[in-house]
Amino acid sequence: MAIGHYELKKAKNGQYYFNLKASNGEIILTSEMYVSKASAKNGIASVQTHSPHEALFELKHSTSKQPYFVLKAKNHQVIGVSEMYNSESAARNGRQSVIKNGSTSDVRDLSEPIHDSI
Repeated sequence: MAIGHYELKKAKNGQYYFNLKASNGEIILTSEMYVSKASAKNGIASVQTHSPHEALFELKHSTSKQPYFVLKAKNHQVIGVSEMYNSESAARNGRQSVIKNGSTSDVRDLSEPIHDSI
């Protein structure tokens, strides 16, 4: 059974963030920005720990009334945010995908440029 993965990236401002992707490559959860790579890795570890617990997800609505969800740690700090969905049922399906894929240990570090050697 295919399972998702994390992609750790560096933003243009020098900070780090990660996306959790489902097995089909769709982004299902995005982190906040972190000052250090180590902090971003800790964020991934927190999602891995907390994502199996449905009670830690909160369904919200944007100012334009689009549903989305957040995943919170047990201390109530938001550790990931979903995309905007066109219905609450689609948001619930997204939440189930995070529950299914969040515990993956597949972390792909894309934060450093790859240099080809000749």
